[in-house]
Amino acid sequence: MSVFLSGKTSKTRLREAEIARRNRLEIRRALADGQITRRELLKWGLFTSAGVIASYGGLSPFVGSAYADSIPTGLPPSPMFGVQDFSCPMPRFDVLARNPSPFTFLTPAPTALSNQTQQLLNPALEGVVAGDTGPIEGRPPGPIWAHQGFGVFPPRIAIEATQEGAKDNTIYNPQVPSSLNCGINPASPMPLKFHPGLPTQGPDAVWTFNGTIPPKLVIGRYGEPLLFRHHNKLPFNVAQNGGFGRHTISTHEHNGHHGAENDGFTGAYFYPGQFYDYHWPIVLAGFRTFNTGATDPKAATPDDSGGKINIAGDWRETMSTHWFHDHMFSFTSQNVYKGNAAMFNIYSALDRGNEAINDGVNLRLPSGSAKSFGNLDYDVNLMLADKAWDASGQLMMDIFDFDGFLGDRMTVNLTYKPYFEVERRKYRFRILNASVSRFFKIALSDGSTMIQIANDGNLFPSPVPLTQLDEQGIAERYDIVIDFSRYGIGQKVWMVNLAEHSDGKRVANDLSLSEALSGQSSDPCVGRFLEFRIVRNPATPDVSQVPAVMIPNPDLSAVPVARARIFEFGRGAAQTTNDPVSSFFGPWGVKTDNGSMLAADFGRVSAAPRSGTREIWTLRNGGGGWDHPVHIHFEEGQILARDGKASNVPAWEKGRKDVYRLRPGGEVTLTMQFRDWGGMFMEHCHNTVHEDNAMLVRWEIDDGGAPFLRPLPTPIPAPQGVTFRNPTEVLRTAL
Repeated sequence: MSVFLSGKTSKTRLREAEIARRNRLEIRRALADGQITRRELLKWGLFTSAGVIASYGGLSPFVGSAYADSIPTGLPPSPMFGVQDFSCPMPRFDVLARNPSPFTFLTPAPTALSNQTQQLLNPALEGVVAGDTGPIEGRPPGPIWAHQGFGVFPPRIAIEATQEGAKDNTIYNPQVPSSLNCGINPASPMPLKFHPGLPTQGPDAVWTFNGTIPPKLVIGRYGEPLLFRHHNKLPFNVAQNGGFGRHTISTHEHNGHHGAENDGFTGAYFYPGQFYDYHWPIVLAGFRTFNTGATDPKAATPDDSGGKINIAGDWRETMSTHWFHDHMFSFTSQNVYKGNAAMFNIYSALDRGNEAINDGVNLRLPSGSAKSFGNLDYDVNLMLADKAWDASGQLMMDIFDFDGFLGDRMTVNLTYKPYFEVERRKYRFRILNASVSRFFKIALSDGSTMIQIANDGNLFPSPVPLTQLDEQGIAERYDIVIDFSRYGIGQKVWMVNLAEHSDGKRVANDLSLSEALSGQSSDPCVGRFLEFRIVRNPATPDVSQVPAVMIPNPDLSAVPVARARIFEFGRGAAQTTNDPVSSFFGPWGVKTDNGSMLAADFGRVSAAPRSGTREIWTLRNGGGGWDHPVHIHFEEGQILARDGKASNVPAWEKGRKDVYRLRPGGEVTLTMQFRDWGGMFMEHCHNTVHEDNAMLVRWEIDDGGAPFLRPLPTPIPAPQGVTFRNPTEVLRTAL
């Protein structure tokens, strides 16, 4: 493993680190290309049993040095090419076009069953010879992987995107005027750079949605099903990846309430030259059994004329801030880091994105008022991620350190330490931690109050005023409101990161604000990372609100608990299966119901809750030397206790969640329901390096009747088409 070395490091040590990086580059390429496996590296003695690169001279820059002034990131310091902090505007997200009439807009038209029309395959694909054919859609065939509810919730909006290498953006659509986007001209071509003064990224270095920046945003609303057609336009040659990343992808809408065929299952990946149609019905959980007559006025969606339309389901399950990203088995960290990440704002009658409509249901959160719903003027998405690049400025990642990867340059919306111009009024910020392994802890530089209103896309029962946010784990979303009316025109205030890392396993220290601002931390991502410039008064009065009551939690007291399960996340995982596609090597793993600590196999069924039931799950950290932000797909949960006590649950965790930070040596007890949809889902650590190596389990809802089987067959993708195998293993306590 190589390291980030600070400016205090000697030139000799920097040369050693660069030599080590070059020597390891060939190994990294061979790993990424699939020419060798991690099992082979262990056998050769190049990896330790703990899953880190062995300490050989010329291979690891740790050899012979203490490096007390460095943190591991896998690269020598990322060069800055003379770029200064806060010298570039932060671009707003790029909104993907909403196209009505999906059945006529898209060619071919979407279908409930996977489209198995054959096409000639490119021989550059692995396992393909000239003349081979395969299906145009990568979704597994047959009724089990057909879109559930496709006839009941036919898609009304089509959204189409590609995954491809870096290129200029010539159709930037922020959906706000330039005055609310730091003066950025959307008509000007935007090359893929992390800053105008940094080099342009090459097409093998960065793979984003549509191949461009800024990050993409989908606008959706309840009761208006979407069809997201995702085209894989990555290179056919698996080795054409700039040293990391895999050209097969699976798109996870985190944490969508829909069938598993649309969840981005880690084993349902698709190849270059294929597309995958994801059907996102956007329904309230419980719609099959709760408020089925759609009579509750709070269970509603905005129409186009300022009114609302009632829908079925539990309004207390309303969600707001989602994101979607790659979930390719054992390559999630590399592909997400490479650019496969976007956000998804979901609007409802409660959270409609119009601050002026006063109908007794709309919460009137900061947004704007020009449109009936989905105004972005004062509702701002922020994607936080640490990055690193090589001497030529191209994005790079070290895939050797299984503890976790850390970058040494902080980006917001894929822009290095930008500034953002604001008016003297309230703004809502939807903050996503899109890092690989880094946690954040956010404060404002003057120590003033922020109001947290949501966690993981779920509005709180009541807002929580804070001067420092809690540590934000990977994939967690924190929605906050900042009132800039307390500042004068011309003033500046900064977002500050207080969470100091010394490695990718956990936060080493939560610094005080003064410590973080001092510039003394060895972690280069500590301190100021986003500058707010207060530039003017608002043209019209700020009528937005932060109401004292928002969305209470669903009352589950009348729903019996059918089962309790325990999942322990730790090291030293064994592998009991040997399927060459579905099983993987640790060192990380998950222990289910006090069984063995097992490395991931997406063919293994670890749990199968009964459809229509409620369970209690305990998530336990198997050690004190690391933290795990654990994500459970499909359903929102409610935390019942931390470390065995309800009193340990802080106010900002008392709403619904889908990512649960275990904290070192800690445990979380939660409850969730399993309803409305079926199929195979996942649970995993969202430190995606841990997930990939191999802290992930499959669970499924498989007893809802035809077409489901108990247990479900496992999809095995290939360019020529998806085949199915019986599960490699069904754990004793799963069913």
